[in-house]
Parts: sequence; structure tokens; C-alpha cells
Amino acid sequence: MRHLLSALSLLLMGGAAQAFCGFYAGKADAKLFNEASQVVLARDGQRTVLTMVNDYAGPLSEFALVVPTPQVIRQGQVKVLDKAVVEHLDAYSAPRLAEYRDNDPCQLNLGWSERYRIPQPVVTRPPPVQMLTPAAPARGVTVDAQFTLEEYDIVSLSATQSDGLEQWLSENGYRIPAGASAALKPYVAQGMKFFVAKVNLQEQLKTGYQSLRPLQFAFESEKFMLPMRLGMLNAAPDQPQDLIVYVLGREGRVESSNYRTVKLPTDVNLPPFVKSRFADFYKAMFAEQARKEDHRVVFTEYAWDMAWCDPCAANPLSREELLKLGAHWVSGAALGGGGAQPVVLSRLHLRYTPQSFPEDLMLTQTRDRQNWQARYVIQQPYAGTVAECSERVGREDCERHCTASLEELDRTAYGLRNGVRERLSVKTERAGLRKECVSDCQRAKLAAIAVAARYYEKTVPERVAKEKLTLAQLTGWNLAEIDAWPEAAPYRVLSKPPRGTWWERLWGR
Repeated sequence: MRHLLSALSLLLMGGAAQAFCGFYAGKADAKLFNEASQVVLARDGQRTVLTMVNDYAGPLSEFALVVPTPQVIRQGQVKVLDKAVVEHLDAYSAPRLAEYRDNDPCQLNLGWSERYRIPQPVVTRPPPVQMLTPAAPARGVTVDAQFTLEEYDIVSLSATQSDGLEQWLSENGYRIPAGASAALKPYVAQGMKFFVAKVNLQEQLKTGYQSLRPLQFAFESEKFMLPMRLGMLNAAPDQPQDLIVYVLGREGRVESSNYRTVKLPTDVNLPPFVKSRFADFYKAMFAEQARKEDHRVVFTEYAWDMAWCDPCAANPLSREELLKLGAHWVSGAALGGGGAQPVVLSRLHLRYTPQSFPEDLMLTQTRDRQNWQARYVIQQPYAGTVAECSERVGREDCERHCTASLEELDRTAYGLRNGVRERLSVKTERAGLRKECVSDCQRAKLAAIAVAARYYEKTVPERVAKEKLTLAQLTGWNLAEIDAWPEAAPYRVLSKPPRGTWWERLWGR
């Protein structure tokens, strides 16, 4: 999925996201590409570690980031993180596609002699233990901290006037979007500080990285929230933005406390041919669900105890990776070598507009530790036909089968007579037993063909037709367009019930 289909991971959401908890400042009024932003929050008590990832694609000389923070962020509270850790987190939690295969419907049950055997006691075993994978003061602005970290020049500001803060940013080379002053004003009024970062080009060259690495900082605050409003300054007003928030917690699932949190449709069966189009499906499905909710809800995509996964889109994160993301409480946990971690991951996905999300995202940690995931299923039909089944069954020789069965009964044969279990006299009763065995065998052959016929001509066509309807309803796609997909061609026949009875089609009548 990402095979997970996840791996639509999945996320399957490549190219869909545009959002951030701060704003990018570039050329005045420039439409900077702020896409597929991801935020990781590690939260325990009042301690928070915030990791911000972005896909900024403009000139590095014009990149700058402004994020409201509850306190001054000083050197030592900030780190630059390897993006691979977040990519692993994304792959692990991505919506996923599970694939199953039907069993052979052409099963010949020749268990006639079983009725004469004494049943053996069933030894129950405990279920297998799952392996855990394992400034100058300028109109009320104060520079509280200033330092260079890796490829970033960072300052932490306090401000008493939003227009003064806007002026300071402009005078110091940060080209901010129009309307920044108004967007900054609520944060200034709350007494929040401002974490500001831009790229140090000389240091950037030394790193050898082609893209900017995630920035991460730690702080303490009673507020469990994510500032979103500044991020809207970079987006077109009529275009919804996407934000994916991963929250690592100790207690349970995390949800929004000021916006409705809903779970996406899950555990639904899709046509088998969706396998190669899973990313397209998930993007379309998410867009349709967001549209129906008028872009006013927070979707849960994943909520899971990180000790394991099922199915796994990627292996669970290691203790070292969780520590890098800020889950500091795992350092003192009594951990085994299997990788079990006392961490619950919540993956939230927002698609919103400035009108639908006028406030910052407030979060709350629940006690709900029930695992949940956006999971989709395809059930591959068994490859075969009624004719193939009939041919295979027809090769079964009942006389030979029953001879072998009777020989086996000669060695150990028991049966029920008048409700009492007793040993049979196979030699004296051979004729009757053979007749019974042959009759059972012939009935079993007919039954196998009938089951296969029902499977190929009714069960599978009806199931595929239902799955296609589900696909259309979830995505808003047109059924005729779905049928026109090249991948759907092998299933078009399956989805149309055949005419006549199965034996008429089998023998061409």
C-alpha cells in the first residue's frame, strides 16, 4: 500500500495536499507552491514536539517560514530531521488495500469413508503469538532568539502589534503574502511568539540535499493545537487545501475538539481491477467524501497501537525513529526486542478552505485505543470455468475411489448401528458399502459442478456488480466509465449473468 495500498499510501495522496501551520513568505503576492504539507505532533502531557514537512519547490533564496508558537523557541529546542523518518511514518499509516483470493469452487468431497472412522479428539492450541515487528525594536517587535541551525537561519520573535510584525518581516528581507498583518493579528493578541526560518544558502550547499529537510521544535503548552490560518495565505481562496497531521500519543486516539472528526468509509469491497488504480480511487474517494462534508470535517485515516499492524503497509517504526519524532516517553519504557512501542498513532486528514476552517485546529487526546484504519478490500475470483470443473470432476473414477476406501475400512472401520458405535464387518457387508460409496461419489461430483456453476454464474457476477456500484458511489465515478477501463474488461463478462441453466450452457443446448 503505499502498498498498503496503501500505500496509497498510500497515501496515496500524492499531489493532493496544500496546507501548513505557518505561511511561506516569498515574493510579494507570489503563488508559492505549498503542496503536500505534513505535520507530525508528538504529545505527552503539556510537552509537544512539532515536525513540519513541506514540498516547497520555489527558489530557496525566497523561502521563509513563519509559525506561531506558545513560547519563545530557542537554540537547543530546534532540530533538523531526516525526511526519511516521516516518510516511514507516512507509509506505515497510509490507507491500504488488502487483497484476498477465492478458493477453488470446484471441490470434490469424497469423504464417504469418514463416517466410519472414530473421530479423533481435537487438540486445541493457543493462537499463535503475533510477532511484533516486532531587532531592533520596530513597532513592538522583539527578537528573543536568533541562531543558525544546519541550512536554516532562525529567529524567534515577540510582537505587540501585527502591523509592526509585518513591517519587521518586510524590512528584514522576508517577503510576506498580502494580508499577513490581518492573519497575524489574532496570534499577537493571544501573546503567541513567532518562529521564523529562512534558508542559509551557504549552509544549504554544504548539506548536499536537493530539498529542504523537515524542521522540528519542542515546547510546552497547555494548548493542544495546530495553527492553520497563516497557511491559508499561500493558497487560492477558492481552492481547498490539504493537511495531513500525524499525532503520536501515549493514551489513545486523537481527534479535533472544535471541528467534527469523522472516519472515512472503510472495510468495503472494491472490484478486483481497482488494484492497479488504487491511488486514483483513494484520491477520488477522499475528494467525494470531503465534498459531501462541505470541507468542514477532520477525517481520521488511521488510529493504531504502533506495536503492530494488520495488514502492514510498512513495518512499524523502531524505537529510535519514534524518539527522533519526539515520542520521548518510549526511552524509559521497558521494551522487548520485538519492536513493541507504547505509542498510539492518529493520522488526520483535512481538506478545507478559509471559510470552512476559520479557526485553528484544536486537538484532544481520547482514551480510545481501539485500532482503526482506512482499509479497502479486493477479492480475486478463482480463475476457472464451469466447463473446466466439469472436465476435472469427470476424470474422477468412483469405482477406483471406492475400492481404495473399502480397503482402508478393512483396517479400521467403525460405524453407528442403532445409535451404538461398533466395528463393522467390512468383508460381509462389502457389496452394500460399495454401492453406498459409489452413490455418494456420483452425488459429490454433481454437487461439485453445481457449486462451481453457482459460483461462476451467480456469486461472482453479483459480487462484481455490487463492488462496481460501491466504487461509483464512493468516488462519484460514472458506472459506464468504470466499465470502459481496460482493466475492467475481464470482469465485464463476469458481471453479466449468463442465460439459460448451467447444464444447458455446458452441453450447448
